[in-house]
Amino acid sequence: MLFLCLLFFTVLSPKDPMAIERSNLLSMMKLSIKVLIQSSLSLGRTLDSDYPPLQQFFVVLEHCLKHGLKAKKSFIGQNKSIWGPLELIEKLCPESVNIATSARDLPGIKTGLGRARAWLHLALMQKTVADYMKALLDRKDLLSEFYDSGALMMEEEGAVIGGLLVGLNVIDANLCIKGEDLDSQVGVIDFSLYLKDPANSETPKDDAKMTAILDQKHYIEELNRHLSGTVTDLQAKMDSIEKTNSKLVEELTAATDRINSLREEQEQLRKENETILQSSQKKEEAALQDSQVELETYKQTRQGLDEMYNVVWKQYKEEKHIRQELEHELELQVGLKQEMEVAMKLLEKDTHEKQDTLAALRLQLDQVKTLNLQMFHKAQVETHMNPRFLSSRMKMDEMEKEMIGLEQRYSPRLFSVLRLGLENELRTEREQRQSLQKALQREQDNSTELRTQLQQLQGLHTELQDLKHEKQQLQQTCEQQEQALQEMGLHLSQSKLKMEDFKEVNKALKGHAWLKDDEATQCKQCEKEFSIARRKHHCRNCGDIYCNTCSSNELALPSYPRPVRVCDVCHALLLQRSSSTGS
Repeated sequence: MLFLCLLFFTVLSPKDPMAIERSNLLSMMKLSIKVLIQSSLSLGRTLDSDYPPLQQFFVVLEHCLKHGLKAKKSFIGQNKSIWGPLELIEKLCPESVNIATSARDLPGIKTGLGRARAWLHLALMQKTVADYMKALLDRKDLLSEFYDSGALMMEEEGAVIGGLLVGLNVIDANLCIKGEDLDSQVGVIDFSLYLKDPANSETPKDDAKMTAILDQKHYIEELNRHLSGTVTDLQAKMDSIEKTNSKLVEELTAATDRINSLREEQEQLRKENETILQSSQKKEEAALQDSQVELETYKQTRQGLDEMYNVVWKQYKEEKHIRQELEHELELQVGLKQEMEVAMKLLEKDTHEKQDTLAALRLQLDQVKTLNLQMFHKAQVETHMNPRFLSSRMKMDEMEKEMIGLEQRYSPRLFSVLRLGLENELRTEREQRQSLQKALQREQDNSTELRTQLQQLQGLHTELQDLKHEKQQLQQTCEQQEQALQEMGLHLSQSKLKMEDFKEVNKALKGHAWLKDDEATQCKQCEKEFSIARRKHHCRNCGDIYCNTCSSNELALPSYPRPVRVCDVCHALLLQRSSSTGS
């Protein structure tokens, strides 16, 4: 009987498929709101996000908003999202800005569908869904940009749905949006909540039975349509999963090849490192031995040079003192020589003057003698009693006596004796001068020898400085080799860490299987049973299923670009690994 009624109403139904979809969606919305209100009244009007009728209401409302939605073209492809028309409410109702900003800023939501779902949850909690939908349905001119002409939001059914949403204001919804995966939820309608047997209906009237039969017929049609849509979606997902699986297999083979090549490179680097370490150790030992031998020879040569320097310095001081004394004596001798030369010049001058006076006296004596002879002859002529003659005679005698005294006083022998004495003194002075010159020459020779020794000491000092510089260069080369060894050790440790990361990625691709929802009935860590209040969550690292409290951590993984949900064990392990790689 039920089948005949459904067939009868199917034949009498209009031929327009858009009208059929609108009536079916309107019937589903009526029943979902009716069941939601009746069940909430029995639960005290307070509902949470895990309540099945509430979840089914959101799915039906989402299908109503998607009906007749235009596809927007982008560089990725065509995209249908109900977030576009919901964003118009922010312009029409300024009080809805907080809901729109909260939906945009929620972490973990990447798609427009996820933001639209978050917006509907927030609006239901604020009991403003009916007001915002009414404001949106009144502006058909703006909705025409997003919907086709026969869409639900553009026809009278949309206004009816807006009126039905007013009844939801009696419900107090307590929904938790943070942590929910709103992007990838599959909107499947569970029609088992709404299908009823018309024979057991409490309403005795035939009209109620007919409406129930029509509603059930619409539900079945909508169910078939949605099942076909879900089948196509699942087929597309299977194709995409197969493609991603093939890509992952290719990446896995490439990663294994890369791991093998890295292992070979690691072996080569390890061998090269061992050879470099051995050669550097040998070079370092040889350099240390050479430096020790050079240091010992340097110490010995330094000690010998210090002793030689002290001895030469003492000799130099003694020679310098002797030279100063000799120079002082030489200055005294030079002063005496100058005084003797001055005295000799004065004596020669006196001798010349005395010789001149002596020659003049001899001339005078000869003249006197001639005068005496003349006078004598005249005296013989004249008389002996003449007084003038007697006086002249007396004067002549006195002059003769003086001449005899002068001759005795200034005899030529005396002059020759004085001259010989002076010549002897000059000769002795010359000999002393020559000896002083010889001593001065010896002192000059000693000073030149001391200068050469000082130059040798300076050359040894420069050699010592060169040895110090070579030692510093050897130390610098040793330090550079040590730094190079340390850098090679760091590179090796980094390559080992990269190998461990590749191994972990390989394990994540190979070993960690993604556990299905049906295979887990309790949390792996706390072992508590899963229920409507305690939902299941996958760890993105190991693939096991945990509750919300045991998997509330988020970290960035190599296979995911953004932070994702991980369990407590993987969170501690990854933090320890990241701290070791950072150090």
